[in-house]
Amino acid sequence: MYNTKKNCLSFRLCIPFLALTLLFLSFSMHAHAQRNRVPLNIPKHDFNTLNFGFLLGVNKTDFVLHQSAHFLSYDSLFSVETVGGSGFNLGIMSELKLGEHANVRFVPDLSFTQRDLTYTFDTSRVKTDKTKFTSTKSVESTFLEFPLEFKYKSSRINNYRMYLVGGVKYSIDMASQKKVNTNDPNPYKQIVKIQKNDYGYTLGFGIDCYMQYFRFSPEIKMYQGINNLAVHDGKIFSESIESLRSKVFLLSFIFE
Repeated sequence: MYNTKKNCLSFRLCIPFLALTLLFLSFSMHAHAQRNRVPLNIPKHDFNTLNFGFLLGVNKTDFVLHQSAHFLSYDSLFSVETVGGSGFNLGIMSELKLGEHANVRFVPDLSFTQRDLTYTFDTSRVKTDKTKFTSTKSVESTFLEFPLEFKYKSSRINNYRMYLVGGVKYSIDMASQKKVNTNDPNPYKQIVKIQKNDYGYTLGFGIDCYMQYFRFSPEIKMYQGINNLAVHDGKIFSESIESLRSKVFLLSFIFE
């Protein structure tokens, strides 16, 4: 059986984004009434049509899992759960100015992460002896990511701006084992394969901090995959899953 509490948790995690959106709008409405009280750092930075920088980040990556309609037909399989893992991101950024409050940016990056699938088997359902054990399948990924995002900024107050960011992202898993041929006679040693390509949408917020010589932007962003990553190869570990979709939270630091 699959624990649906994770889907509820995922919904709850979206609530802070809504609250921060309201805070951002309130910040923007009152920005015009504020006066600069400190010297402005890099005052000409926002007049540039094109800016470049780099990104360093840490991620928390997981799957959104839906079990197969035939899940209960696997007599000894009792449950399957996902366990998220942490990783890091390295990328470069280019940002094109569209207007005073709007930019479009492209941030290709490398993302390194690992996710686990934990299968619990209960042999008492098919045997007289009561034995329960788990088998954990690790899914290691190295993503080459291509996000294209729209950035909406508040007015600048002193040396700070708040912003919202959202867009679409296409990813290639260079560590994908989709085409690996596994013929191990022990069914519990089979690997879980996922698709090589993924795509979905991003949503986040951040703060532009104007330092003396550069702009520093801490940012929190979520990514929700749309593509079903499950590869069905006839093995119990894959056939018990209907769909797997990526879910990522990224804390990044952008330097321009």
